[in-house]
Amino acid sequence: MVVNNINNLKAKKIEHESAQNAYMKVLVSEKEGWDDYVMRVVEVEEGGFTPKHKHPWPHINYVIEGQGSIMMNGKDYPVQSGSYAYVPSNTMHQYKNTSDKIFKFICIVPKEGHR
Repeated sequence: MVVNNINNLKAKKIEHESAQNAYMKVLVSEKEGWDDYVMRVVEVEEGGFTPKHKHPWPHINYVIEGQGSIMMNGKDYPVQSGSYAYVPSNTMHQYKNTSDKIFKFICIVPKEGHR
């Protein structure tokens, strides 16, 4: 069993040449007993974005805070607090902050999708 608060977790910078001002916190993973998936929170600061990328696993997103866009296969989808998305396997995608406040979302991936 795990009970914690996101404010107790240290954010790790997303290290990629095509990412800017993006950080990740791991909430639940194999370490906490969830063997097959990883639940993360991604925080993208003003002017920030994640790398444009694709991979062989799907993932699920839920926007906690702020405004941004999710690009999937070349089309931008505006999102805000309360929005959710399913990103299918092998879909080119990227997340961008489109406001002057933090853009924060949950990202759940299979364990092979977490690095």
